[in-house]
Amino acid sequence: MIKLRTRNIFVPGGQPEYTYVARDEHGLEAELRSASDNLCKLVAVTGPTKSGKSVLTKRVYPKSDAVWIDGGSVKSEDDLWSQVVDQLSGATATATTTEHTGTTTGSAEGAGEIGVPFLTKASGRVTASHAHAKRVGSVTSREVTLRAAALRQLEASKKPLVIDDFHYLSPELQGAIVRAVKALVFAGHPVVLLAIPHRRYDAVRVEREMTGRVHQIGIPAWTISELRTIPSVGLPLLNATIDDSVLALFLNESLGSPHLVQEFFREYCIKGGVEETRPMKAPITAAASPQDLLTAIAANLSRPVFDALARGPRERTKRLSRAFRDGRSGDIYFAVLNAIAVKKPGVGRLEYSEIRDALNELLQKLPQAHEISRVLEHMATIRADQEASAPVLDWDKEHRRLHITDPYFAFFLRWGGDVFLEGHHKA
Repeated sequence: MIKLRTRNIFVPGGQPEYTYVARDEHGLEAELRSASDNLCKLVAVTGPTKSGKSVLTKRVYPKSDAVWIDGGSVKSEDDLWSQVVDQLSGATATATTTEHTGTTTGSAEGAGEIGVPFLTKASGRVTASHAHAKRVGSVTSREVTLRAAALRQLEASKKPLVIDDFHYLSPELQGAIVRAVKALVFAGHPVVLLAIPHRRYDAVRVEREMTGRVHQIGIPAWTISELRTIPSVGLPLLNATIDDSVLALFLNESLGSPHLVQEFFREYCIKGGVEETRPMKAPITAAASPQDLLTAIAANLSRPVFDALARGPRERTKRLSRAFRDGRSGDIYFAVLNAIAVKKPGVGRLEYSEIRDALNELLQKLPQAHEISRVLEHMATIRADQEASAPVLDWDKEHRRLHITDPYFAFFLRWGGDVFLEGHHKA
């Protein structure tokens, strides 16, 4: 048996080679590939964060053969077009050279012998004349906008354009991009947008002319049976077995995310000393319990996110400390996070009324409605750090709903309980 590394079999957040699940019964790859078949429609691939949208799309349109843009890294329209030009190794200026030819003449004189075949030599002066062709050129250059250069180079390259996390761009920026690529799309050039489900109609909202021109591909929720395929394929490659109760726990706590399944089994194998294929089949015996492992994973994965959300945005004045009914205290950001955690929502949505009711149960005095709404709105803009591509929460101000978009953070809300019990959180 070929020895394989555990980290190459279970690949959370990456492109798995051995444990990729094609989900052929849904026909997702074939449907996505149709974007290259002169579809003449903008393709929107929608599904929860870490549900496999990017893995699926990279399978069909690998980064080596497409222009991939991370929407979370785009701050302006020029920023996006600049990335497109860079990936295509293009330029934003064109140069035109105009040439014309001129002729110059001259003569030279010197002493020498003139030899004529079959005749006697004669001495004298030799004079030679010559003509020289000279090329004279002029160069003119013309700057073009980043947008024009990017679109022209995309068209020439024939490479698909893929924008991940399209939903995190502002509506104004979304509209500008959709309007810019509209002509390419109508000409059959593949343009693929990746977004979360409740933002699947953004492309139509920002550009009415796209009505009927958007092909929606929804990523169906993963079933336990589909998720089980990952360890069912991966563990035999390591000559490892796992107890059925542990298998069931990991699958049930994955919140339907293949990324989390990959994370659980990789960590469980490594903690059990299985870092590569074993010579003989044997069960995994981890030092810590599966529950302790999940708690540790939660803390490692999303504690930075929690800390960033708990800090909130910088403010000039110190925030008011809120008294909890159980004796703890903390500012309103810490209180709202506790209220969300109480509901253990998974990857889904919470109505404003649910969050308000949870706050009422936790705090001695309920904050005013506008304070709660302001905090939720700010939280939806906060990233864990400068490298994070996108926030983990999305606040729908119009419908007063909070969407938990990241399964890693939702998992933290379920298994990172100790952090919510810390008293006297600093405001």
